[in-house]
Amino acid sequence: MNLPNSITMGRIFCIPVLIWMLSPRFPHGSFHGEQEVIASLFFILLSISDGVDGYLARRRGQITTMGMLLDPLADKLLITSAYVALVEFNPHVVKAWIVVVVIGREFLVSGLRSIASTEGFTIEASDVGKLKTVIQIVSVVAATLDHAWYSWHIGWFVMPVDLFAVVGIYYTAAVSIVSAVDYFVAFWRKIDKAAETQRDRDNKIVLSRRKKKNNTTAAAPTATQP
Repeated sequence: MNLPNSITMGRIFCIPVLIWMLSPRFPHGSFHGEQEVIASLFFILLSISDGVDGYLARRRGQITTMGMLLDPLADKLLITSAYVALVEFNPHVVKAWIVVVVIGREFLVSGLRSIASTEGFTIEASDVGKLKTVIQIVSVVAATLDHAWYSWHIGWFVMPVDLFAVVGIYYTAAVSIVSAVDYFVAFWRKIDKAAETQRDRDNKIVLSRRKKKNNTTAAAPTATQP
């Protein structure tokens, strides 16, 4: 197993650790908010590793079928696991229906890509989908920190952690819906175009066979009367 795939596998194996960090069973430290800070930093580290393994795979020319399968799987497991854990960890911000929307979107996109693959075409990641990923990371971190702090007071500057968390989570739900619709429209256009291309190909084959049959009939000798 090459280095990029090892990093991807490591990210998958670290997901249970993240869930443990976002649970009441995690041992509390000596200062307020230690659990939230550690969990946030760990999640950020795992998110960064997603970009690292992709960069290394392209730089080293080590893009493999296994990596293409594991990388999106690791991303989806990381995000969905974090959201599911946050439903218990911070229910004030992360509602169950929002998690259902996020996970449902991931299932929909995975299903569409699977069908597209069997039909011989691909659905590229849209700008909305990329924006969704960034917002998800920010919202998970904000919702985690919101469990310990309503706001941060840094001198005269006040950072509204709770506001960032709430806006980030609901914005994630909205972008997930828009992204799902965007993928579905792209899929529908391509599957419709593929079906039209297949119909044109079938019609050409039928016309070719008819033309060949007519030529064969015309070239056959006519029987003479005695």
